[in-house]
Amino acid sequence: MNKPVRRLDQLLANLGYCSRREARGWIEAGRVTIAGEPADDFGRKADPATVRVDGEPLDHPDGLLLLLHKPLGLVCSHDDREGPRVYDLLPPRWRQRNPQVTSIGRLDKDTSGLLLLTDQSELVHRLTSPKHKVPKIYRATVDTDLSPGLGPLFASGTLQLKDEQEPCAPAQLRILGPREAELTLTEGRYHQVRRMFASQGCEVLTLHRARFGHLELGDLPAGQWRELPLDTFAA
Repeated sequence: MNKPVRRLDQLLANLGYCSRREARGWIEAGRVTIAGEPADDFGRKADPATVRVDGEPLDHPDGLLLLLHKPLGLVCSHDDREGPRVYDLLPPRWRQRNPQVTSIGRLDKDTSGLLLLTDQSELVHRLTSPKHKVPKIYRATVDTDLSPGLGPLFASGTLQLKDEQEPCAPAQLRILGPREAELTLTEGRYHQVRRMFASQGCEVLTLHRARFGHLELGDLPAGQWRELPLDTFAA
């Protein structure tokens, strides 16, 4: 299989090192090498694995996949007008990548837990597509005692949320205490967990995503991430 080759200036810009104009300056200054030899043309194409900047290999040239323990108070938007963002936790270079690093699905400002970040658009599409039915587990506490009838209702596939055309897909509810439960979903509608409980008169007070597919947070502290292999969700 032929290795992918890319223009040097575009490669450096896309990986967040600098702008394409700045990349040309770096190349002229001898900061960039290809297979150990100084690069002499910003338009030259090269295998990213052979490129070095200041003697160092390129930073994740094949892409990023991160598992983040999202803390409360951060949004998944790229718009900094919406408040502190999960992307602000990442190194500056990663925030400059193109395609940009984005979340696979979203957790709202008042929800903590497992969040995946990637610059692989195909992976975002695949893992958020309803047809793939990737299970997500949430732990919630609510403001009133939970009825035993909620489990069969959520599992029935008949629960209709306000302003929704289709009922929710069957979801598994496990009641952990009078006002604490674990809910497993295979879809990701807007504020779905909160809306499902609200439809039955329960306000969600705390919400935490504990699992995404086969992935769990383990002992990863809030605000920290760990890198995952790009083939973590290989078919």
